Amino acid sequence: MAHLESRKNVSPDSGFPVTLHPKFNAKIKDHVPPDPVREEFAPPKDRAFFADKEKKSLFSVAKRVDLTESIGTILEDVQLSQLNGKQLDELALLVNERGVVFFRDQDLMTEKQVELFEHYGVLDKHPAQKDQKFVNIHGSREDHREIANYTPWPSGEFHADTSFEINPPSYSLLRMEEHPEVGGDTAWVSQYGLYDALSTAYKRFLDGLHAVHTSRLQYDTILDLWGVGPNRPPIDSHHPAVRTHPVTGLKALNVNPGFVTGFAELKKLESDKLLDFLSYHIHAADDHYVRWKWAVGSVAMWDNRCTVHRVIPGTYKGARRGIRTTVFGEKPYLDPASESRLERQAREENRNNQEREKENDDATDGPKVPA
Repeated sequence: MAHLESRKNVSPDSGFPVTLHPKFNAKIKDHVPPDPVREEFAPPKDRAFFADKEKKSLFSVAKRVDLTESIGTILEDVQLSQLNGKQLDELALLVNERGVVFFRDQDLMTEKQVELFEHYGVLDKHPAQKDQKFVNIHGSREDHREIANYTPWPSGEFHADTSFEINPPSYSLLRMEEHPEVGGDTAWVSQYGLYDALSTAYKRFLDGLHAVHTSRLQYDTILDLWGVGPNRPPIDSHHPAVRTHPVTGLKALNVNPGFVTGFAELKKLESDKLLDFLSYHIHAADDHYVRWKWAVGSVAMWDNRCTVHRVIPGTYKGARRGIRTTVFGEKPYLDPASESRLERQAREENRNNQEREKENDDATDGPKVPA
């Protein structure tokens, strides 16, 4: 991020760049976005609703390997480019359940990737991208802890893609075209798991809050860093701090340090302390975390509604470049009757135990023979 305006203004006393508020930067202050703010719309029905729950068609051509208990699955011995519509629907359901699904050694190319992802809905357009069909993703060799001195956007933090949108993305798919041998990994964390890991009292507290997701910080930094875009004015969206996944019906935490600046119902200091805790909570969630080592031809497909992710910065050598496609999801909501993943597991285990007990009782009683 050498192009940040702050980098060009060095203090004669310390020899380090000054902390320059973005609004003092004329190219940010004077920018007029060409496109209007988006309005809410109803996206097509999620393709996972059309899937066979047992995913027989997908697993007939792919070997499933779960990476952790909570999140992350590799599908082996399969080419995404060869999947039919039924198998793509079942893949969507697997992504809903596992958060992120990985593939290696794929023959997928950009045109086919775009065509494949159009199966899942309306392609999203990032506020700073010119091509609506895909966005180029690069690596990061910057020290994000130091960069936070000079830009308001925590660019290296965990986030869900453009979660500030009225209709935030549902699915994203990233395919790697260039990658160094070491470095440039991406980490995902399950927001189902993050919610489950909270105490009952904290869950009740968060259930009643709205998180403030904003594009303002990224808006300023993109203008300062890239000198182009964004295409739309900055927005603030109040989304439930805990959301219900429309397909699985499970509760997921809906807070990420990359775009959330506070909570609508709280006072500033309360809000700041809660955000600090949840940032710690995300970074401490080793049991709900998966880290992916990329290679050329690797693909990851994830669900932004139940995961957060971040690229791991480093000092690696060589180019890192990928193609990401994304589709719009529904406006986030919380169904008070929905349950957490652990609650569902406990309910289903209890039901199964009751059924086994009934079967055992029936077998013990045996047939009734008149005396």
